[in-house]
Amino acid sequence: MLRLSFRFVTVCALLFMTAGLLSTSALSQEQTKPELKFRFTPEKLQANVGDKLDLKVELIDKDGAVQSTQFFVFARGRDARRSVEVNPRRSDSTGVLNAIVTAHRPGSFRLMAISATSPEERVTGMTMIDIAYPELEKITFINPKTKVYANTHGEYALKVTDVAGLVRDEVKVALTSSNPDVVSINDYGHFRAHKAGSTTIAATAEGVETRLQVEVADNPVASLELHSEMTEARTGDVFHFQTTARNALGQIVADAPVYYSFHGKPFDEKEPEVSGEIEQNGRFVANTPGFYTVIASSGPQKDEVIVRITQREVQQKIEIVGHAPVLKVRTSDLWVWEGIDGRDYAVTGTWNADGEAYFWDVTDPSNITPTDTIKVDARTVNDVKISEDGRVCVISREGASNRKNGIVILDVSNPRDVKIISRYDDELTGGVHNVFVYDNHVYAVNNGRRYDIINIEDPANPQRVGRFELDTPGHAVHDVWVVDGIAYSSNWSDGVQLVDIGGATAGGPFRGFGKKPDTELAQAMLKGGSPSNPIQFASYEYPSGWNHAAFPFRNEKTNKFYVIAGDEASPAVSPYGEGFRDQIPGVMAGWLHFVDFTDPKNPREVARYKVPEAGSHNYWVEDDILYVAFYNGGLRVVDVSGELMGDLYLQGREIARLLPTHPQGHTPNSPMVWGPQPHKGVIFFSDMNSGLWAARLVPKDQPSGGTE
Repeated sequence: MLRLSFRFVTVCALLFMTAGLLSTSALSQEQTKPELKFRFTPEKLQANVGDKLDLKVELIDKDGAVQSTQFFVFARGRDARRSVEVNPRRSDSTGVLNAIVTAHRPGSFRLMAISATSPEERVTGMTMIDIAYPELEKITFINPKTKVYANTHGEYALKVTDVAGLVRDEVKVALTSSNPDVVSINDYGHFRAHKAGSTTIAATAEGVETRLQVEVADNPVASLELHSEMTEARTGDVFHFQTTARNALGQIVADAPVYYSFHGKPFDEKEPEVSGEIEQNGRFVANTPGFYTVIASSGPQKDEVIVRITQREVQQKIEIVGHAPVLKVRTSDLWVWEGIDGRDYAVTGTWNADGEAYFWDVTDPSNITPTDTIKVDARTVNDVKISEDGRVCVISREGASNRKNGIVILDVSNPRDVKIISRYDDELTGGVHNVFVYDNHVYAVNNGRRYDIINIEDPANPQRVGRFELDTPGHAVHDVWVVDGIAYSSNWSDGVQLVDIGGATAGGPFRGFGKKPDTELAQAMLKGGSPSNPIQFASYEYPSGWNHAAFPFRNEKTNKFYVIAGDEASPAVSPYGEGFRDQIPGVMAGWLHFVDFTDPKNPREVARYKVPEAGSHNYWVEDDILYVAFYNGGLRVVDVSGELMGDLYLQGREIARLLPTHPQGHTPNSPMVWGPQPHKGVIFFSDMNSGLWAARLVPKDQPSGGTE
């Protein structure tokens, strides 16, 4: 029974803490013990924003007797994690949960109860909580233009706030103009200025109104000149168009509004329609080849430039160099390093298995050989990391029989005789899913809620020195990655969080080469961030809430600093059946978001890499090449050189792909790539179904010597 319980918890960590996409009907269909059910007291909850309500949940049999099986309770629905908080979320050993339910945001949400048992014994139940919508307080125009020119158009953006201080994006606002002959406007905020004069724009919703006085002047623009440094480029190359507006005297009209648009056609009429993206600051990128006409307009005046876009042509062959099969259990993460003896080694974890970590000699990647195995009290060794000096390995534990979990610190100075130095589980009993080792400290993601910072200068006596946890409703964290003294944590709905832990020097990663750091940022970075005092200073979140991993990198040619924010999501329905189970190929979802953090106070999502048939997991960037695991979509190698914008997949930036399979795999003939790591010209990657692989890109001027 214990094994089944922790098997379920592991699956929960993967599925429920990620996308939250399993439907209520799917859960209900899995209930295989109809004689058991959940009893909710009260049967239904109603609340206002800010209320804290008592909820009692019991697992009972048909006679009403409480069962001593543990279970979890959590909220489901759109943005449920931020809207409803259940604390605690897990029942006690008697099969009873007395929880406080906090209403943070309005809406109707499901409160799901699910037993901590195997899928075959699973029991589910549901009740509803309805949180009333607060009254509106105000409507605000966001950076509105109060002076416009005749014969131009634009858009007014609005923010609606209620009495609870919440932004209400769902509220429909009616927009009217007091003088539509001067300015007309629709309910989406799009306006058109027709002639000189004045008008008042009124925004009204649910009895709340705000007004904006707008003056329209005669349009002085007599001509436009559209400029571009390029007229020919490859797919994915970014143009920076600039427009000069002049009046009838040839003088520049500095405040003339300019609207950018484009149209295009493929070189061959039989090809699909072209695809591109343009921003209103003049940035343009073509995703597919063809001729594109970029247009700048201001009122009746316009100018255009035709550009020719060719295919990027970065594709290379990829060949398998070596393979170390792991077929009886699922493989999790990997780490490759140069040992103190000068040879190259790798360590791989195991998922939902028997608590083993495997060590390999990969000096000759065509002949990967096992060197040692470490077994700990766990079901899953999800993550494995090596210290910078190659002497210490830290592995995570989930599903320990004594429920203490935590981390295990290993001596890998001799990878042929790995020894356990110490175990650390103080306040880490909920399970450690991911770890990172940086500068004699371990950053351990604890119970999906925070990461603890543990000093291992003396690896035999690890000591907690700090921790980082958000205070947002329903907050969670999945991963943390540390580079140059900045910790990049992936926090699901709260997105990527950048935290100074002491090594970042006055905003170093964000300033231009040879330039002084931004004063405001430098002051923030110099406030004393350290492992014992982690200081959050920047973040970026996006609507799906699927943020699972992050990786920072700088493009030196463009002086851009990017953070890749990666998704992890599990579809509710797999085309192959129920999904992530033995003998059934898994299918995942999600993609990579490229966020420009060059100005960390104003991060912008600028590009994406989305494989239609698969979902992203872990990744690595080295020398402007992205190596990314796309689960059932295999290993993808992607060109991320230059300035990034638009759809990198459509742009043909994919250099190569490799879908590893094995007929005796844990799921036979099914790729499920977990994570890659480039090392000395070789791409090592782990696959959940088949173990450790080594591959290499074949230079274009060389023939392939292996299996493609």
